[in-house]
Amino acid sequence: MQITNISEAKSSLSHLIKVVQETGKPVIIGKAGEPVAVLSAYDKNAKPRTLGGSWEGNVHISDDFDATDNEIIDAFYTSRLFPDRS
Repeated sequence: MQITNISEAKSSLSHLIKVVQETGKPVIIGKAGEPVAVLSAYDKNAKPRTLGGSWEGNVHISDDFDATDNEIIDAFYTSRLFPDRS
């Protein structure tokens, strides 16, 4: 895995993309010595994720899932975090 800073990544983006394509390994881009982004190869053959696994058939979301009473919504805003909500 290659690590580079933003300045180097700007000036050598084409080269970094070639490295990622050829090796399949991501390149980490950092700022002030801390990682902030990852340049990785795009997998055009990746299939969309599907629901399934151990939760399949065990979870039901009702049709009125997002229909919440205003009294409950207001209760979330009547705290010290949102004192001006009326």
